[in-house]
Amino acid sequence: MQLPEGNEAVRISEKFWNAPVAELKQGYSCEADGHITVYHCLVCGERFEKGIIYKDGDTLYEAERFAALHVDSVHGGMFNWLLTLDKKLTGLTDLQKGLLQAFRQSLSDAEAAKELGIGSTSTVRNHRFTLREKVKQARLFLAVMELAEEKPGPSSPFVSIPRTAEMVDERFAITEQENEDILGTYFKQGPDGPLSEFPKKQKRKVAILRHLIQRFETGRKYSEQEINAVLESAYPDYVTLRRYLIDYGLLDREDDGSRYWVKL
Repeated sequence: MQLPEGNEAVRISEKFWNAPVAELKQGYSCEADGHITVYHCLVCGERFEKGIIYKDGDTLYEAERFAALHVDSVHGGMFNWLLTLDKKLTGLTDLQKGLLQAFRQSLSDAEAAKELGIGSTSTVRNHRFTLREKVKQARLFLAVMELAEEKPGPSSPFVSIPRTAEMVDERFAITEQENEDILGTYFKQGPDGPLSEFPKKQKRKVAILRHLIQRFETGRKYSEQEINAVLESAYPDYVTLRRYLIDYGLLDREDDGSRYWVKL
């Protein structure tokens, strides 16, 4: 980040890192400074005081609107600016940044694959799924960290670990490279082809199931026969695949099995 020198740099840096998600998205924070309300740019620290009118060209703006204009015109908007940050800060690879740009532009999976030169649409779908899993993991991690910093109340001296957290840790901790290697091993005719075998190891199962669930449309209700047909085209033992998709929380169904759908 481009920050001023000295104590001011530390102060602005703390504002950025302590800002809630809503403020990080808009790029500025609002706080009282004595009797004055001030809007701070989270990127460069510039201040805009409420009650003062700011001018850009022939147009006059009140402080908050001008702060938003400043973020867009000077820093290119927070979406673009955040993507310029180093991987060690965002955890995003260059490919993932490119995909996020494509998603923001509402490109289809086929258009994104062509734009980024990454092969088939199924590859884009897998990356999209991985990014959504990162969001889930980040939310859980944030909740766990906040709870870890809280002291347990007198009525709850012990903390139990929910099964969901265990599942996320063991089943979804797969790197992009591991995922690509697993799919290449078990889908020998390409990602849209049949599955050569269903592995026993947990991590490999997860990669395959996350890939197979992309063959179903989100928001659509399927009959059991339709589910079976899609899975049988991938692997003869479609019953096993269907059961694991449900057990791993990727596929849901009515109690009577009359309808199935992708679980979000």
